[in-house]
Amino acid sequence: MKPDWDKLMDAYADSATQLVADVDCTADDAKPLCDSNGVKGFPTLKWGDPSDLQDYSGGRDLASLQKFADENLKPVCSPANVELCDDDKKADIEKFMAMSDADLDTAISEKDAENDGAESEFKAFVETLQSSYEAAMKKKDDAQAAIKASGLGLMKSVKAAKSKAAKAGSDEL
Repeated sequence: MKPDWDKLMDAYADSATQLVADVDCTADDAKPLCDSNGVKGFPTLKWGDPSDLQDYSGGRDLASLQKFADENLKPVCSPANVELCDDDKKADIEKFMAMSDADLDTAISEKDAENDGAESEFKAFVETLQSSYEAAMKKKDDAQAAIKASGLGLMKSVKAAKSKAAKAGSDEL
């Protein structure tokens, strides 16, 4: 994917309104940026308003990336581009702009906490699912081992030997 991403970065290198870049989230100086944008695995692709990046989940080949960029990397509804917003988003922006910094910080913290709670709930579910999967896999493996130990392989060998003998006997006739 890296060569295709580099080509995409080159294609948008001179754009005044579109940025295609990469960040090394393993570097100490980039960790705060990566953490604040929810980067948990690599590579992670994000797009949109720099203050509200969204996850990209499309194809990762150059053609898919280019098509997505052409269709989506343009100015979007934001406080800097209110004219691009629908009436509901404009009202939200006005409401948030009217809030004090302290109230806005509190509201952001509450939403971040809700988001963290959803993530924690999901991780707990996945851990339970993983435990169930592992238990079911062990049960299946144990059952298959018991079946093999009960003579299944030997039965198949006997069946093959009988078949071979019957075929040899019919060839003699």
